[in-house]
Amino acid sequence: MTPLQDYSRFRFDRDGRILTVTITGNAVNAVDAAMHDELARLFIELQADEGSDLIVLTGQGRAFCAGGDFDWFDEQIANPAKFRAIAHDAKRIVGTLLDLEKPIICRMNGAAAGLGATIALLCDVIIAEENARIGDPHVKVGLVAGDGGAVIWPQLIGFAKAKELLMTGELIGAREAVGMGLINYAVPADQLDAKVAEIAGKILANPRWAVRWTKTVANIALKQLAVSNSDAAVAYEMLSNMTADRAEAVNAFRERRPPRLTGE
Repeated sequence: MTPLQDYSRFRFDRDGRILTVTITGNAVNAVDAAMHDELARLFIELQADEGSDLIVLTGQGRAFCAGGDFDWFDEQIANPAKFRAIAHDAKRIVGTLLDLEKPIICRMNGAAAGLGATIALLCDVIIAEENARIGDPHVKVGLVAGDGGAVIWPQLIGFAKAKELLMTGELIGAREAVGMGLINYAVPADQLDAKVAEIAGKILANPRWAVRWTKTVANIALKQLAVSNSDAAVAYEMLSNMTADRAEAVNAFRERRPPRLTGE
């Protein structure tokens, strides 16, 4: 099969050796079963794509990627086997993104939450619109942050602040994220494309293999951490999906009310 064919949740646009990959879906580009399945092969095929040397990853509309789709959550709660069935792909998404040799810039055009935040932060350079927000609210919907958040957040901002944000599930603004070293830049919306183009140009001005293999070397430690963490992280996330508080947290979030948690 030719790479980058048969995608329903991603759009691909070329400008010379730059390939822009746009996440598409509902209004906030939430991750559903189809998107999760496509993410599990996307970065492998981006690596194999002969027409690109640099990837720009962005979202359609007002969000980058707002995490899991709530209808999909309902399916997983009703039938935990559906959660178990995606465990391998969950690990594969993180692993293949870290394996991608080509530089990848996150153009964070709006909110990035949960798995969306993980994907954004695993990119090489993160450039956000200044009003965008980022966070990992897995705990707010009753889940362990098992899809890579527990790996990348502490590496970027240290364990103390990372654990605070992971355990509270709070989202923070782009400028605050820059200040703590979580992302690279926060710029006004009308300057976002120019900043992405500036950084892309600086990277592409250097020899291809020096850039790719420098990234590869820099990612070795992250890959080792991801491998050592992922089995337990995904397993704990699967367990948390089967708790009573998981179902209540999802219902409460959807109904915009405080959850009635029992500890079960």
